Amino acid sequence: MNKTILIVDDAVFMRMKLKKIIEASGYQIIEAKDGLQAFELFKEHKPDLVIMDISMPEMDGLTSLRYMMEHDNSIPVIMCSAIGQESKILEAGRLGAKDFIVKPFKDKEIEEVLNCFLEENGR
Repeated sequence: MNKTILIVDDAVFMRMKLKKIIEASGYQIIEAKDGLQAFELFKEHKPDLVIMDISMPEMDGLTSLRYMMEHDNSIPVIMCSAIGQESKILEAGRLGAKDFIVKPFKDKEIEEVLNCFLEENGR
């Protein structure tokens, strides 16, 4: 399979939870703790999919998303957010995010995203 997914979240627990789900599906993982590190890894590795938190220190997910879309808008980016961030979710859609997942999420939701954006779209 050898598809790579970039997980971006400042919370180690959330990265570990996502990593566990995604690795079980056979994908390789790259991790970033903030939007700045995410953008650097995005340019370096050109992942097949990005799953990124919106609220983070250093550089938030919306700013990082903007840079990613300017650099290469062919890579799908899925944003994660807590309930109550509807305006940020709408902004993420305007910037080019392909979908969003509301925290806390269920394993099945992540599996559906992987299927939708990697399997069905031939990435």
